[in-house]
Amino acid sequence: MTGNFKYIPHFASIEMSKQRTVRCLVAKVGLDGHDRGAHVIARAFRDAGFEVIYSGLHNTPEEIVQAAIQEDVDVLGVSILSGAHNTLVPKIVAGLREYGADEDTLFLVGGIIPEEDREELFEQGVTEIFGPGESMADIIEFVRENAPER
Repeated sequence: MTGNFKYIPHFASIEMSKQRTVRCLVAKVGLDGHDRGAHVIARAFRDAGFEVIYSGLHNTPEEIVQAAIQEDVDVLGVSILSGAHNTLVPKIVAGLREYGADEDTLFLVGGIIPEEDREELFEQGVTEIFGPGESMADIIEFVRENAPER
């Protein structure tokens, strides 16, 4: 895979190895250059035993969709702090639908998403939205409970 995508290996314990490994893409879309939250989520997912690919900064929706398809991820987590969620998220959803991956990809959005914008994002295909201060344990539990069966 080309670009600035980085594979973050996981080291599963014996207990975790009995479960199916969840593959996650943690992505930054658009011109938003604030990636601390994405790094925190990527590390928490890795520490939870998930396989994690981190996209790096400044990706287009098309690049994120291509990475999700090529890496055959179970979970796509997009971090947006720029306020461009109403423009960028629908493009990602459309791309996932184009490849038939919208039904078997848990699509999470994290960042600063105003309450008044959330319902529209859910209607478009976002599975869940997590804002600042969310519990890592709750996010990991959500992923474990809702990642699609393969």
